[in-house]
Amino acid sequence: MTLPTSSNLTELADAALQACGGPGLVASGDHSARTPITGSTLGGLGATTSVDEAVDRATSAFRTWRTTPGPLRGELIRQFALLLREHKADLGRLVQLEVGKIESEALGEVQEMIDICDFAVGLSRQLHGLTIASERPGHRLMEQWHPLGPTGVITAFNFPVAVWSWNAALAVVCGNPVIWKPSDLTPLTAIATNAMFEKAAAAVGAPPHLAQVVLGGSDVGAALVAHPGVPLVSATGSTRMGQQVAGVVAGRFGRSILELGGNNAAIVAPSADIELVVRGMTFAAAGTAGQRCTSLRRAIVHESRVDEVVERMTAAYESLPVGSPLDAGTLVGPLITGTAFDRMQQAIETARSDGGAVAVGGDRLFADEAPDAAYVHPTIVTMPKQTDIVATETFAPLLYVLTYGDFDEAIDLQNGVPQGLASSIFTTDVREAERFCAADGSDCGIANVNIGPSGAEIGGAFGGEKATGGGRESGSDAWKAYMRRATNTINYSNDLPLAQGVKFG
Repeated sequence: MTLPTSSNLTELADAALQACGGPGLVASGDHSARTPITGSTLGGLGATTSVDEAVDRATSAFRTWRTTPGPLRGELIRQFALLLREHKADLGRLVQLEVGKIESEALGEVQEMIDICDFAVGLSRQLHGLTIASERPGHRLMEQWHPLGPTGVITAFNFPVAVWSWNAALAVVCGNPVIWKPSDLTPLTAIATNAMFEKAAAAVGAPPHLAQVVLGGSDVGAALVAHPGVPLVSATGSTRMGQQVAGVVAGRFGRSILELGGNNAAIVAPSADIELVVRGMTFAAAGTAGQRCTSLRRAIVHESRVDEVVERMTAAYESLPVGSPLDAGTLVGPLITGTAFDRMQQAIETARSDGGAVAVGGDRLFADEAPDAAYVHPTIVTMPKQTDIVATETFAPLLYVLTYGDFDEAIDLQNGVPQGLASSIFTTDVREAERFCAADGSDCGIANVNIGPSGAEIGGAFGGEKATGGGRESGSDAWKAYMRRATNTINYSNDLPLAQGVKFG
């Protein structure tokens, strides 16, 4: 593998950031940006506003934005989407540099931003409530949906811009300002995205500070979560982080949308199409270096197919091109940090002590060429049973293979972990497919048939159950989470009948 120099990576980052309308990088600043491609520092950024200042500014913007007609709010998002189309390559390059994604995945993330913007523009004319038959003569009962107020969005490193857009596009058309606390590993993508949003806002005459970025570590996130002026916090991260967020927000009677850990499985049935299995599971487990919340962690394979599946998957893994995500032929880039690699190694060792056997992978790659980066061979470990380590999410390209005998056992294994984000089954048996998606099948928020658990589309609400947090973002009716509901009773008669036939006087 031939790596670009640190100075070349800095030049690429600086050019892409400025092309999006952001500031130029400085040698050192209040916040530094790093690339997992080499482990080197890209440059620094100046200070951003404090949480208190951001909330004050957002509250002021909210007073104007909440009464702006929905279609006009939608026009802002439409203009923002045009800028995303114009600078798709620039923002995608920043995603590559800060996260280590290959080009197609980085561009796909920006496309996901564009898609949710298109969804939100249409939604801006569909924020409707209900008209309900009243039991009282001369009365009308109806529901309206109103904006909540400043919305806090806390995002993780692995989807540094897409997850913000799922929240922001909906929140803004619903009438809410957005305060964004990105991962401290991905400040450049956040600054670039916000610069484009501010340009779109100015073009339509929206109030200033409708979208803001606050940079920093966990203390900044904690301040945003605790602030009484932020009625809604949408947080993506670990289950442990979500437990802290949920407690603080609930303690002040705020609302939260939580997208937390995943420990996603794929059941491989006796009738499964092996070609779909290999392609679908390899991408789901090894794509993005296993650093998606929907990445495949567990393969639950029928005992009649396990030898074939492990053999074919091992062959696929041995041929996976691992290397710099800037190289055209690469399919698997680096882990985000060396700490991620260490955790993966600890998980493999624990699995071995539980009776597991490594079928392929596990070794560190390019340590001489990139000592400060963490490239790893995607790994498959066969397990005798579902142990504690298998039930624990390891954010890396580590796939455990388990076997089952009957379908009920497969469902029990699938559901037998704390997390409940995404799941899938490979089968050509319609009964198994329907059962998997039924109430007594997968207990996850996402249940797929003949595709892996990763790769969601924005049309469907995204999220999971149990330790995944129960939140929903993106499509469907997820917009309701960003609004408050008011029930109105309107008396257009000259009488005053009471509900339930109550007589008073």
